[in-house]
Amino acid sequence: MNDLELIGVGKTYPDGTVAVSDFDLAVKPGEFVAFLGPSGCGKSTTLRMIAGFEDISNGDILIKGKNVSAVPPEKRPTSMIFQNYALFPHMTVRQNIGFGLDVKGLSSGEKKAKVDRIMEMFGLSEFADRKADRLSGGQRQRIALARGLVVEPDILLLDEPLGALDANLRRVIQNELKLLQRELGITFVFVTHAQSEALGLSDRIVVMNRGRVEQIGTPHEVYASPATEFVARFIGSNAIIEGSNLSFDGDAAFVDTAFGRMHGRRSQSLAPGAAALVAIPAEAMRIQPANSSAADGENRLRGTVSMKHAVGSVGHFKVDLDGRQSVDVQTGTDNEALMRLAIGDAVIVDCPSDRVTLVARG
Repeated sequence: MNDLELIGVGKTYPDGTVAVSDFDLAVKPGEFVAFLGPSGCGKSTTLRMIAGFEDISNGDILIKGKNVSAVPPEKRPTSMIFQNYALFPHMTVRQNIGFGLDVKGLSSGEKKAKVDRIMEMFGLSEFADRKADRLSGGQRQRIALARGLVVEPDILLLDEPLGALDANLRRVIQNELKLLQRELGITFVFVTHAQSEALGLSDRIVVMNRGRVEQIGTPHEVYASPATEFVARFIGSNAIIEGSNLSFDGDAAFVDTAFGRMHGRRSQSLAPGAAALVAIPAEAMRIQPANSSAADGENRLRGTVSMKHAVGSVGHFKVDLDGRQSVDVQTGTDNEALMRLAIGDAVIVDCPSDRVTLVARG
């Protein structure tokens, strides 16, 4: 039995605005699922519908096989953690964490034991009697997580919970969050607009755009094999090249482009003769100094270096393709020959066909 199922779930506001449309999803027990997309795509609205804070306009929400579409939030086996943590500043750490247990009718002894145990797990015991507003951002984040988990929910819902943290602390909490989820085995549904969080933390990613699901897959599937133009442009750093006259030879797909014929994998059903877009990850392309004797061929681009810089161990090049468009190429800085390339140098960019994905336009 799945922990969570969304069946044709939608949300339309009274003015006719469609926030979420025909959302279908099945989440297995103990799975870490991320909703990823730009602001306004409907990911937080979907999370709030799962929690019961937003009414659904159509469809059904099932938790462990039970339809909870009309069940109020306090009676759903979920906990939700918000970006601002929603802590009570006048309460101590202990009081904040135990707040959710007050409605469960536990004895004071049971409540204290549960709170003590979760505070120890999160390293908060020494701050038990401090007011929440006197603690650091990372400590407040841990309080929010502890409060959400102390009620022992079937599903923990997290709405951009790391957004208020600085970059270094965010990485620390990301690592702690994944380890915690694996240790507890609780299903996590996590909303974020940060690709690195979704790709690094989740078992599966739901990519959303304008209230609709664009693609559901593992981080590798979504990154390496985008299913739509939106995903190809939104995830990673892909070069996108216009193609036409689509044809097939077995599993290989071919298109004509302004830079010659290119081939790769098709991500979905595409009709022969159609227009398509070629998506190539920046790190998959291989750049080398141009050799006038090098033969042109499929998946080989020629251009000149228009920009170059290094960030740590990664070299970033922008290559101008005959003034028609530019592509970003990434390579390791340990390749000294490549790092000697200068702006204006002629180069060849090879695109391995097993890293090239053809997607439909629009």
